[in-house]
Amino acid sequence: MEHSLKICDRAAENSDIKKVTWVGLLVNFILAAIKFIVGILGHSQAVVADAVHSISDMVTDIAVLVGVKYWSAPPDKDHPYGHWRIETIITSFIGIGLAAVAVGIGYNAIATLKDHCIETPKWFAIIGALVSIIVKELLYHWNVKVGRKVKSSALIANAWHHRSDALSSIPALLAVAISVIKPEWAFVDHIGAIVVSLIILKVSWDIVFPALKKLSDSGASVKEREQIRSLAMQVDGVKDAHAIRTRDAGRGLFVDMHILVDGNISVSEGHSISEKVREEIVNNGPDVLDVVVHIEPYVA
Repeated sequence: MEHSLKICDRAAENSDIKKVTWVGLLVNFILAAIKFIVGILGHSQAVVADAVHSISDMVTDIAVLVGVKYWSAPPDKDHPYGHWRIETIITSFIGIGLAAVAVGIGYNAIATLKDHCIETPKWFAIIGALVSIIVKELLYHWNVKVGRKVKSSALIANAWHHRSDALSSIPALLAVAISVIKPEWAFVDHIGAIVVSLIILKVSWDIVFPALKKLSDSGASVKEREQIRSLAMQVDGVKDAHAIRTRDAGRGLFVDMHILVDGNISVSEGHSISEKVREEIVNNGPDVLDVVVHIEPYVA
């Protein structure tokens, strides 16, 4: 019965992830088209750079839609701990893709900064940036809400991709506005594109670094390990707990620990205590997926 409930929960989570990501994909396509059109016709490099950012959002949306099928698959013989690391890999891909976009935008803006024939952007180029700021901020909040609900690092990373698009549209908007008001300052549009690239680069680092830590088998923090030990010590029959090892599987922690119990009790009683410890930590611990409990005799 419990297994059936978990399957139902997983299916509901996948449905939520797909729904919010499909909407994001459609919105990114429309926004990219709008920003490309007004950016090219309005002679704004910053807005065109922002359009490229929206296209990169589409790539990560597709990565999430494809990946959710695989990372949510149940454990099997080849992957006894589940497939959650696939989500972490996709999260890394999103961050690295963002960094590549940032470098490309920044390089192009710097390479053309000293051009003598810089065209003054047109006022209507502002439209693309303004629409992007409003829509992408709304998408960010929706994606983060769903991502936190289903504990999906990839969806939260994608949410930040949406927010980075909204943030990058702000300097694009300001650059166009300044260039329109003071045509002799048309170079500001290029500077705006450089600022956009730096913002995107910062967001990419914030996404990639935690994902790489998980892929390198990082464990729980000191505070989380103390919480795990405290929960174990609350169980009747546990004299002490030590040798707590953890690994972050992407969606939560796997825990391996030793508990000390009265050496005179039966194997059955010791096993019962270990099961209670496992249940306590899984139910009340810091996003714990499973616990392996080793029993040792307590010596006073």
